[in-house]
Amino acid sequence: MTETSAASAPGLRERKKRRTRSALIDAAFDLFLAKGYEATTIDEIVAAVDVSQRTFFRYFAGKEDLALSVMRAYDELFLELLAARPAEEPPIAALAATINGVFDEVRRSGDDHARFAKVRDLVENNPALAIAQLRYFNELEQEMASILARRMDVELATDLRPTLIAATFLAVMRVAFEGCAREGLFQPDEIAARIGEVFAIASETLPRAWSGD
Repeated sequence: MTETSAASAPGLRERKKRRTRSALIDAAFDLFLAKGYEATTIDEIVAAVDVSQRTFFRYFAGKEDLALSVMRAYDELFLELLAARPAEEPPIAALAATINGVFDEVRRSGDDHARFAKVRDLVENNPALAIAQLRYFNELEQEMASILARRMDVELATDLRPTLIAATFLAVMRVAFEGCAREGLFQPDEIAARIGEVFAIASETLPRAWSGD
């Protein structure tokens, strides 16, 4: 093997792994929506992609992990981008800039907005997945709060502000995403615009509501 081919081999393997993972996700979503989440088996998913169960479990812990994997991938990117925002940036400004950065990646990623539409349809119509998503959002809120606490140079155990900011941000996101799902808006620009609208409403409404005006 030449030096050039040896250097390129890891890149080829990584691309193959990404293709296999994407194929499993797409096959699973198609089966979930055609047959139902509970009725679909892992055997059927791997058969659709022509891989083994062993290969499936290299990528996912199970059906639930696969079903939420698209959103989790972008949430991991969100946390990474948030941690990298300038230290002097106010928390809300950092969160807004971070979500814009995530949508920039969604626009570059091609088919993930179609997957997002399938995920929303699946979660909205499956109580078990809806509960799993809520559990996951609780974990995400704590990770966000930890990053915000470090940025604000406060102790998360004694200062409630980072957790409150994270919870409020996720509430804004939930309202925006659920509104988009009801209206069938799944393009990145449509979702980003709706998030901006909900942010504006929250900025205007919450201070007055809390003060009793």
